[in-house]
Amino acid sequence: MLAVLLIVANKRFYVFEDPRIDEVEDLLPRANCGACGSPGCRAFAEGLVAGTFQPGQCTANTSDKNKDIASMLGVAMSVAEKQLPRVACAGGSHVAWQRAHYEGMEGCRAADLVAGGGKGCNWSCLGQGDCVVSCQFDAIYLDRNGLPHVDAEKCTACGDCIDACPRALLSMQPISHKLWVACNNKEFGDKAESDCGVACTACGRCEMDAAEGLIAISNNLATVNYTLNNKAEKAAIERCPTGAIVWLEKDDIIRKGKKAKKVIRKDALPVA
Repeated sequence: MLAVLLIVANKRFYVFEDPRIDEVEDLLPRANCGACGSPGCRAFAEGLVAGTFQPGQCTANTSDKNKDIASMLGVAMSVAEKQLPRVACAGGSHVAWQRAHYEGMEGCRAADLVAGGGKGCNWSCLGQGDCVVSCQFDAIYLDRNGLPHVDAEKCTACGDCIDACPRALLSMQPISHKLWVACNNKEFGDKAESDCGVACTACGRCEMDAAEGLIAISNNLATVNYTLNNKAEKAAIERCPTGAIVWLEKDDIIRKGKKAKKVIRKDALPVA
C-alpha cells in the first residue's frame, strides 16, 4: 500500500523540468559568482531557458561557450558591455604618508578599526589585500606599493571585492568609462596633498576644461557625471597638477595629464 501511495503521489505531484536546463548548466562555468544577476549558475540556466536572461550576461564564461548556449536555445547572444572594478585611490606607499606603523591582525577591515591603519589619508586604500582574498578568480593583486590592480582577463565582475573593501573604494564601471578620478580624499588643497602626493586638491581645473556638466567639484573632490560619458575627452586631465584624475586606455594603461607632477620615488615613504 505504501508503494502504491508513493507511486500515485509521484505522478500527482510531478513537476516537469525542461531537460535543456541541465544541458545549459553543463556549458556554464559553475562559478556561482552572481555577476549575471542570478544567485547561481543553476538559476541562470533556468532563466536562460525561460528567456529572462541572455547568454552574453554570463561574464565568467568563455565567448565560445556562450555562443554554444545561444545556438542551442536559438536566441541572440546579446553581449553586455564588460565591467571592471575600479579603485578610487592611487595613494600607494611611495606617495601616501604613513603616520603610524600598524601591527595586528592582517586585513583592511581590522586595520581600519585601529586608528585607520596608520595612514594619513582617512579615505585611502590600506593595502592589506581584503579585495585580493575575496576574489575567487585570482583577478586582483597588490603591486609593490600596496595598491590593488585588476586583471581584466580574469575578472568576472562578480563584485566580491567591492563588498570586501571597508572604505568603499571599489566600484563596478563599464570599460567605456575612460575618465576616472583615482582619489576619494575629501580634504581641500594643501591639506589633501600633505597626506598624499597624488590626491585631488579640488582645484577645479578638470571641471573648467571638461565639457559642461561632465565634472563637478563636490565635497572637495572631482566627480564625473557618467550620463554625459559620450562627451568625455582627455582634455579634462591635462592640467591636473597631481594626476588624481586619469584617462584609462586600452589594456588599462593609465594616462596622466601633461601638467601632472612626476612620481619618481619607488620605495615606501618612511613613517612620519
